[in-house]
Amino acid sequence: MIRINLLGAPKPKNKRGATPAVSLEVAAPSSPTLKILMVLALVVTANGAYWMHLDKQKQTLTAKMQEAEQSNRELADVKQKYLERQREAESYKRRVDVIDQLRANQAGPVNLLSTLGDTVNSTEAVWLYFVKDSGASVDIDGMALSTDAVASLIENLQKTGYFKNIEIKETYQDEQYKEMQAFQFTLTCEKGKS
Repeated sequence: MIRINLLGAPKPKNKRGATPAVSLEVAAPSSPTLKILMVLALVVTANGAYWMHLDKQKQTLTAKMQEAEQSNRELADVKQKYLERQREAESYKRRVDVIDQLRANQAGPVNLLSTLGDTVNSTEAVWLYFVKDSGASVDIDGMALSTDAVASLIENLQKTGYFKNIEIKETYQDEQYKEMQAFQFTLTCEKGKS
């Protein structure tokens, strides 16, 4: 068995027999070159570890950046589809609005004739010959048995709210009917908003 004395102190000799003592001495770093080399090795090791840490972060950021770019491309496709659908919806809405407007304009003459029919039916002794719709105004030609009947017709037209600014263009007694009084009249009125 070999014994190593690391303390460096000589061991007293045993009574059994003399064994040679081997001592290992570690020199304390006392020279400046050795100290500089040790600090330099420590700095290089720390710098290498920091570089490896930064390289790992770079790789992680590169991977995340590629993921973000892929996600951005996917979202750009989704945005493009969304904008396309929005344009289609706006186009559809415009078409529906045009159709609704055409239907409203189509119902305009029906509303006009219905309102005129109801008004004339509720007024006694009045008949219409001619109705001309000129857009914003309406011309009405007719016959009444008295001037009071024409006045009642004008009053009833105003009550409907469909007509405003009702004016008599002309009224005269028709000489063709000898057995009764008959008055020919021409009215002009503007359409209201209802």
